[in-house]
Amino acid sequence: MDRYFRWLAAAGGLLAALSVAEAAYAQKQGGVLKVYFFDSPASVSIHEETTAAGQGPVMGVFNNLVMYKQDVPQNSLQSIVPDLASQWSWDEDKTQLTFRLREGVKWHDSKPFIAKDVLCTWDLLTGKSDEKLRINPRKAWYRNLDKVTANGDYEVTFHLKRPQPAFIALLASGFSPVYPCHVSPRDMRSHPMNSSRTSRSKSPETPITGKRASPISTGSSIRSSRTSPRGCWRSSPARST
Repeated sequence: MDRYFRWLAAAGGLLAALSVAEAAYAQKQGGVLKVYFFDSPASVSIHEETTAAGQGPVMGVFNNLVMYKQDVPQNSLQSIVPDLASQWSWDEDKTQLTFRLREGVKWHDSKPFIAKDVLCTWDLLTGKSDEKLRINPRKAWYRNLDKVTANGDYEVTFHLKRPQPAFIALLASGFSPVYPCHVSPRDMRSHPMNSSRTSRSKSPETPITGKRASPISTGSSIRSSRTSPRGCWRSSPARST
């Protein structure tokens, strides 16, 4: 009997320890994650980068409309989940893909994320905008995309020239983030660290806060060392999604 009670006491202690550990893991959002990486990205403009060195460190900074579920080993149409879009649907002909966008999302400079940002991003990628990317390595992905239209601030539709059920897979790629419409591609590439200010300073390199500001994005912010392959991700206290 003594042995039974000792076993019960041990089991109770183990359960208590597990409860404490679970509470410790359930910490509040935010903080800094330091990651060693094999290279330093040439820029933080994913739409102008072609390799994992440019994509990997910055994927956590931006958000897609949709993304692949991260704990599923193999990507597929079935593993696509919402990100900046809350839901999506095809028309009967499979030539119009409509997304309902999340409301209340803000860029790091506090400007709201709206449908116009999606339109600007894909006009940029298809070469239809006045602004141009320095290089556009994935323009060929969207040869079947006729246009993107908005229905209010929180709904967009991708109009295809012909049916392409797998089109959404392109949007779930790590190379398909949404860019802010109010920031030029040049600034996203050459002055990406000027978006966390409360107002514009005379010098574009000197944030008002006195700290290195984060890129214009809807995800976490990132700092990288040019002298060592290390990145430092600082999580936003209130995530966009």
